[in-house]
Parts: sequence; C-alpha cells; structure tokens
Amino acid sequence: MPRSRRRAPGGIIFHVLNRGVGRRTLFHEPSDFAAFERCLEGVMAVCPIRLLAYCLMPNHWHLLLWPAGKRLAPAAGDLK
Repeated sequence: MPRSRRRAPGGIIFHVLNRGVGRRTLFHEPSDFAAFERCLEGVMAVCPIRLLAYCLMPNHWHLLLWPAGKRLAPAAGDLK
C-alpha cells in the first residue's frame, strides 16, 4: 500500500533512499546510472531543491535533499 502524500517543511535535510525489490539490481550498465542522473536533473529543474549529496549503487540509491527556505516543498504527487 503506498504512503499517503506528505508535505516537506523547508530547512530540514531529508535522507531519501530506494532499494530494488528483493535487493535486485536497479542499474546494470553505466548508461543506467547516467539515465538516473538525467532524470534527477529533470526533476530538479521542475522542483528546485538543494541536492547535498547522492550515492548510486547497483541495487539502491541515496539522496540528501534540503528544501530551500521555510516554505513547504511540493509533495511528490504535485510534480505532475
């Protein structure tokens, strides 16, 4: 069951991660890592947020995100 939509207050750093189901490989080739980075750039162009650090591994990834200011960042479902 998916999580309910939440708002992210500004000024707080978030550790975001995602793992492959059953620890399966998400990124098989170097081009898969590059495609993820392009997607990340595209999302950041629509929803500006500070990306402090990221780490991509074959079966999961981590992001450290810092919403700007004290305003509310849009929930994930608002990025349509």
